[in-house]
Amino acid sequence: MTIDQRPFWLAGVPAAGDDSFPVTNPYDGALVARVSVPTPAQVEQAMAAAEAVAKEAAALPAHVRAAALDHVSRRLAERADEIAALITAENGKPVKWARAEVGRAVSVFRWAAEEARRFGGEVQRLDTDASAAGRTAIVRRFPRGPVLGIAPFNFPLNLVAHKVAPAIAVGAPIILKPAPGTPLSALLLGEILAETELPAGSWSVLTVPNDSMAALTADRRLPVISFTGSGPVGEMIQAAVPHKHVTLELGGNAAAAVLADYATDADLDWAASRIATFSNYQGGQSCIAVQRVIADRAVYDRLLTRLVDAVAAQRTGDPTDPGTDVGPLINEAAALRVESWVDEAVAAGAKVLTGGTRQGTAYAPTVIVDAPADAKVVREEVFGPVLVVEAVDGTEAAFAAVNDSAFGLQAGVFTHDLQTAFRAHRELEVGGVVIGDVPSYRADQMPYGGAKASGVGREGVKYAMEDYTYERVLVLTGLDL
Repeated sequence: MTIDQRPFWLAGVPAAGDDSFPVTNPYDGALVARVSVPTPAQVEQAMAAAEAVAKEAAALPAHVRAAALDHVSRRLAERADEIAALITAENGKPVKWARAEVGRAVSVFRWAAEEARRFGGEVQRLDTDASAAGRTAIVRRFPRGPVLGIAPFNFPLNLVAHKVAPAIAVGAPIILKPAPGTPLSALLLGEILAETELPAGSWSVLTVPNDSMAALTADRRLPVISFTGSGPVGEMIQAAVPHKHVTLELGGNAAAAVLADYATDADLDWAASRIATFSNYQGGQSCIAVQRVIADRAVYDRLLTRLVDAVAAQRTGDPTDPGTDVGPLINEAAALRVESWVDEAVAAGAKVLTGGTRQGTAYAPTVIVDAPADAKVVREEVFGPVLVVEAVDGTEAAFAAVNDSAFGLQAGVFTHDLQTAFRAHRELEVGGVVIGDVPSYRADQMPYGGAKASGVGREGVKYAMEDYTYERVLVLTGLDL
């Protein structure tokens, strides 16, 4: 059998290096493709091209940037089934979730096109002070310079879209570095970008191994770094380049608080269904997958019964089957790590109510109670299909438990009380609070990011565009206002 070898994209054109690496299907280990690796000279060429085109890209008319983004959105929609199948093959994500991911990426590029058209700045009257009579200011945003976008494996298309679309929208060249385990979706996006009229050099997709990233991250020609991934790597990047503008999305251990007023059968059925689904979607490999459930003691027993049943009902298996809810983890090492964390918690007194077993790269959807407060499944980011449930007394204790974490990405609060909703918004130390649903809800146009160890900066098209740019003021003098 002949295995396809995929080129990377160097300054907008396909290219091949001297070496390659395999991409395998996490579900069955089948070889999906081989991907060419850029040489150091080719990496240098991409950076030089990005620097050379920066002024031209920044000066592109809004209609040119918007047209390119509209084209990408349209072509992703046209190729949706093909791309979803590719995501499933390289990532192991059940195809129903892969289709949802493609739909989100379609929207991200469409929103970026809209934002590109209205990215116009503001006018400020300065004559509010007598000393500034006849003066006005025009405030516009300009690119900081070429962007290095480093994307993770868990959303190999949509989190790539969140790097690339805002860069195109503001006229910033971007070098995208996809995760080595899942580069194929990004390379296919390159095919679509190559169909646009964006200038050569304004984008590259470089399949650089993680251990060869130093040249990219350190180079001063890439003054902006947008990284989504593990905390230790993100912190290492930030420490190594303090002179750069670095945006970090570093994950979390998201909590869902179910409060005492959320007490009807319909309420608890909804909460259990949503929590079970979104603790296990993507195999739990989402920064905002539900990991901790904090339930008021008044509803704890009734919720727990429903939760265990709903988690046990999650259908596992072949991710190409449209009925599969939970696929494998990205590789066996990830599954072994999850297994070791659960085993460690059980050895310390935790109880597994369902799941708790591993088969190869797959880990069964799991519910744990009585986990010690210092267990890794409580304190760290599991990034697997594991749910830890605890009971608390009252709203104050529930909110304290949510905040008792080094992370602070998003939280869900199941309540009907408007005052409690505003209290949650005020008190919870997270980047987003979702009322009446799980913390896993994300609209791609809203600001998305965290507090504490969950990172700095925000994604969401408009907000990433602001991160990629800086304000530049034009003061006009002697005007008859």
